[in-house]
Amino acid sequence: MARYPGDTTMVLLLQNTSSSNATAPPTSTQRQTPQLTDDTAAAAVAVAFLSPLALATAVVNGAVMAAICSTKKLHLPANYLICSLAFTDFLVAALVMPPAALYVAAGAWRLGGVACDAWLSVDMTCCTCSILHLCAIALDRYWAVTKATAEYARRKSARRAALMIAAAWLISVFISLPPLFWRRRTGVTAVTGEERQCTIEHDHVGYTMYSTLGAFYVPMAVILVLYRRIYRAARTLYQKRGSSSRNLRSLGSRSSVGRCQGQPPPPAPPPPPPAPVVCVSDAGPATAVVDTRLSSTPDREPPEGRSQQAGAGALRRERKAAGILGLILGAFVLCWLPFFLKELLVGLRLAQPSPRVSDLLAWLGYANSLVNPLLYTSFNDDFKLAFRKLLRRKEHA
Repeated sequence: MARYPGDTTMVLLLQNTSSSNATAPPTSTQRQTPQLTDDTAAAAVAVAFLSPLALATAVVNGAVMAAICSTKKLHLPANYLICSLAFTDFLVAALVMPPAALYVAAGAWRLGGVACDAWLSVDMTCCTCSILHLCAIALDRYWAVTKATAEYARRKSARRAALMIAAAWLISVFISLPPLFWRRRTGVTAVTGEERQCTIEHDHVGYTMYSTLGAFYVPMAVILVLYRRIYRAARTLYQKRGSSSRNLRSLGSRSSVGRCQGQPPPPAPPPPPPAPVVCVSDAGPATAVVDTRLSSTPDREPPEGRSQQAGAGALRRERKAAGILGLILGAFVLCWLPFFLKELLVGLRLAQPSPRVSDLLAWLGYANSLVNPLLYTSFNDDFKLAFRKLLRRKEHA
């Protein structure tokens, strides 16, 4: 989203001068004509870092889509959201990042006005849709951890996943669509020349607030609230599981004492309903979700060592859940918060960063498309197995 509408430097502005006229002095919103050394440095950076980043992002997201499509065990509604997120991030890598790398390397836009219009629209739509997919995944994991297992199993249908995916794309289109009409109304077209830019300039402060809130700030608030509740719910389940084991052990001890004193054993209470097992490693990242498997209540007294091991295991799982959630939230905030904070400040006329800073923050946001598939699949054993199968097939081929 290097040229997001909230930035006054981010609107379609293709400028040049004819070869017979003198070059007009650049304004504050124009990109200065880079010197030869700057061109060389920018081209080196684009070749050494930005192009491999785009290639890695496309490969990793393509592998996630291939793993889900080729592995029947991964054909679950929750993984449909992961697959759609990977497809969105793949579009970022294939359609957004290469022109952005070329723009940085050349120091000017050299693909024409039509391509500029298309690039800006795809940039805003895909990056916003990627963020909204993270929000949809958080909402799905929240339902998984808070709803009863049977109720969630009834509701987690492919239809609901499709509706959430469609809603993410629809909202993204409505956020990126208005600038197209403004560009058509101003009649700005592409012209040839030495110094050309693909940026957007407008004075719609209201749209700046609407676009940044809808694309980032509101989804970020929703994600933070949902993951906080997910972690609290998972922690409560761990504690209940440990308390159930202790109660069973205490009941077994009282029965043993009664038998030694010749007293009849007390009537056994009805077994509690099976509780969902929180299994972070199987359920996937960031989700700290409740596994659909059920833990059966033991019929006999658990040994003391086993009870202590269960308590230690629950503590380890709780810490692992917190660590995974921290990775997800930390990566998301680190990648996108600087960019959208800059967008808001520029839209409110409180800051005017240099083109280099704007490019750096934009590429930091693009990097989230590489981080997403790594975090949302690395902690899932089914995905690991599917990736191994894909690698073996590739080796055999």
